[in-house]
Amino acid sequence: MKKNFIFYIHSFAGLVSGLFILLMSLSGAVLVFHDDIDSFQQPVFREKDYNNLEVDNAYNNLRQRFPYAQISSCRLPVNKKTPFAFSVYEPSYKEGKKSAEIFIHPQTGGYLGIRGGSDDMKHNFMSWLSKFHNSFHLGKTGEWLLGFFALVFLLSLITGFILFRKNILSVLLFKKAVYKRGNLHQLIGVYALIFNLMIAVTGFWMQRYVFKKEFYAADNYTPVLKASPAFPFKFDSAYAAVKKTYPDFTAAVIYFAQSNSGKTAVYGSRASNAYIHSKKFSDVIMLDSAGGIAKTRMINENSADDKYDIINSQLHMGKYGGVGIKIIYFIFGLSGGLLSITGFLLWWRKRRS
Repeated sequence: MKKNFIFYIHSFAGLVSGLFILLMSLSGAVLVFHDDIDSFQQPVFREKDYNNLEVDNAYNNLRQRFPYAQISSCRLPVNKKTPFAFSVYEPSYKEGKKSAEIFIHPQTGGYLGIRGGSDDMKHNFMSWLSKFHNSFHLGKTGEWLLGFFALVFLLSLITGFILFRKNILSVLLFKKAVYKRGNLHQLIGVYALIFNLMIAVTGFWMQRYVFKKEFYAADNYTPVLKASPAFPFKFDSAYAAVKKTYPDFTAAVIYFAQSNSGKTAVYGSRASNAYIHSKKFSDVIMLDSAGGIAKTRMINENSADDKYDIINSQLHMGKYGGVGIKIIYFIFGLSGGLLSITGFLLWWRKRRS
């Protein structure tokens, strides 16, 4: 009786979350190679022999070409073959209501092209897929569904473990009796159990905010588009001073102040950081309107809870390793979708019989 009840819960949880698991599995596996795939939709340009342009010149060139643009951030080039990628709100692109990405040549400062943000599936597929994976493009409703289905997925994994725990050793010891076509669902579940538990737990932890009352508060914020002002200080000189204080810090993304009294946030990472920490967002250095260091939030300065959140995110997305880690995440990431398909086929076969 107890086993039948657990089996019923396992089947119900699998059916309810089946389509979600399939979609999240496929999109998550692809997103592991986000930067690699996205590079194919970035402009191709001829590399010059001289060094990369300074941020100040790239910023000024962008303002000259798009004088009414509100410049939000800039992803810095990692080498001579990677352009500056500015995130902007430009009146000529969807009336400035949606963000766009403008590419600037890293050596000449020339305009390379513009594409949409996460709503531009055709020209910015990886950004679109990332938003789909995070909210199904349904806003708060999608975020809530993500948190709910993460719980249901976790429930299906736990009940599956309880049901088939006695066969785990047989599977791992490659006993011939369990290696049958009808046991494919169970075999996939055993070999990918640890990975899928990790994905389910970290995914739910990232979405836990949807179960708090603050999540349901009305959002009355209305963005106001205004052209970004001239930069109040020489960023490259300020960054050189930052490097003297933190010589192993490497900037990755800059979020520009939108007023002369605002602060510019420089996100990056130090070489001394642990392997598990993000190379783009683990450390933050805030610059005041004169270019001086106003505040820092290095990874070691975070609270224990914030550190855990950062590590949790890295574990979920597989961004802490090289190609080997990405391949492992891609292969095991597909297992969730395979569990969904094989589980449904088992249910359908049993229903028909």
